[in-house]
Amino acid sequence: MAQTTSDQAAERAATGTEPDGRPRSLPARLIGRARRTRRVVWLSLLVAVSAVLAQWAVMPPPLYFDPYYVWLAARDWPDIPLAQWPFDEVPHQVTRIGLVLPARLVQEVLGPGQAAYFTVAALGGIAFFTGTYLVVRSLFGDVAGVASAAILLVHPFFTMTNPFGHETTWSTGVMLPDMPGAGLFAIGMAGLVVASRRTGRAQTRMLLAAGAFLGTSFLVREFLAFLFLAIPAYLALLRIPWRRNITVGAPMLAILVLNFVHNQLVWGSPLAGLMSAATHGGQSRDYVTRTLAALSFLRAMHDWNPLGVVFTAALALTIVGWVVTRDRRLALVLVWFLALAVPLTVFSGVLDPDDIKLRAWLQRYWFSVLPALLAGGFGSLILMFRMLPAGRVSRLRAVAVPVLAVALGGTYTVAAVRAVPDLPRDKAWHELRGYLRGHRDITLICADRRLAQTLTFYTRDMWGDRIWRGEIRDFPHYMPQIPRNAMEGPMLYTRWRGMESQIAAGWRPSPAEGWTLMWRSSDGVLQLWNPPPLPPED
Repeated sequence: MAQTTSDQAAERAATGTEPDGRPRSLPARLIGRARRTRRVVWLSLLVAVSAVLAQWAVMPPPLYFDPYYVWLAARDWPDIPLAQWPFDEVPHQVTRIGLVLPARLVQEVLGPGQAAYFTVAALGGIAFFTGTYLVVRSLFGDVAGVASAAILLVHPFFTMTNPFGHETTWSTGVMLPDMPGAGLFAIGMAGLVVASRRTGRAQTRMLLAAGAFLGTSFLVREFLAFLFLAIPAYLALLRIPWRRNITVGAPMLAILVLNFVHNQLVWGSPLAGLMSAATHGGQSRDYVTRTLAALSFLRAMHDWNPLGVVFTAALALTIVGWVVTRDRRLALVLVWFLALAVPLTVFSGVLDPDDIKLRAWLQRYWFSVLPALLAGGFGSLILMFRMLPAGRVSRLRAVAVPVLAVALGGTYTVAAVRAVPDLPRDKAWHELRGYLRGHRDITLICADRRLAQTLTFYTRDMWGDRIWRGEIRDFPHYMPQIPRNAMEGPMLYTRWRGMESQIAAGWRPSPAEGWTLMWRSSDGVLQLWNPPPLPPED
């Protein structure tokens, strides 16, 4: 039987030939391949590129404490000196091999500089924002998926990240486990939803992939294991046969075994990571009561920025939507949220306010349920909208819905952008790098420990090559007064913003006390002061 025109076109597309049999040109082949690529791939790439551009727009400098310790651990892996500071105090950060090992790989490729740090942080952002798009799309379609990713990209929780300007949270552009862990988990959940629509080998492949992403998320953020307890419920709500729990669990078990083997070889104990996470915590610096701990989610969403109401409103919509529609997808969202919310709240002080395991009043601890909340919010609106009488629905679709969507989206975007002050990015630090490049005669810089850790990146160029080889001498910022040996050379100073406490309870260099200004960034964020002559010791 002769081939049909469509069959012939498909054959030409597969073989890369024109109708007359000539090979197709490269542009024609690329255009043909682009047309055959599924829309989900292009939209995922769009979200990924937007994530990188968002990080470039805010560009916080490499931050101190947890991100810095992960960076050092990646540099020294597998010979991390656990008996030396800072690793004797913070082992739980360095046992997260899902973050440490990629950071080591990127350092090997790009060098131990700011470019590598930016890349690792960008990969975490790509995982989170793209994972949000994929899981919301798998539940309620492309429009809801793209809108959810867009909401997160411009939300102050993900733009106001720089404590040298105005800090809300540490998220976009920061090398921490919260965003990549949440993103990997969301991708895994998207795999479960897609698998529910397939059968046979196609379903098996998708479930194995979902299990691999879910298991990897644990290597990045330990407490995501709480979400694993609900996997049988996820599969039941998606009407996936019970025996398929084994299919999902197989790659997760393999990843756990690999983690145990790694821990045994590197740390000397297969349970090093779990024991480190279990012993982490204690008396909090913050005021905590059982009541405050029980309100952790509301505090995290509302105490830091008014636009956190987006997520509490999404939760409320999800509850209402499920009560009205009884849709299994909304039930899935609620189980997802509760599987993390309950243990997070309990371990943030409900059990014992004097032994805090997780500070659930911080927004970044809730990143892994934000995709679920946005899916529930958009899904509830879509499902309840479909319940309206047919005639009214057609009129709303034609006029009211587009107008309302543009109005709400525009209002939210304007509010989100206005909530971000004039972002300092890393401008001051970049200028300091240039200053040090031209003043190599300076042999010592003193700074509080937070500034000193960030400074290490700016004594090198973007790729990690040293441009200044002097000594950085640091001291804990909580000391009641500046130590004597920190006044033996120029001091780097900033007035801390956000929730960061000031140096030595508010001390600042003063010309009246003999301090002289050597250098100041154009935005006033950083200053370098020359100390007065030291008086003789008693």
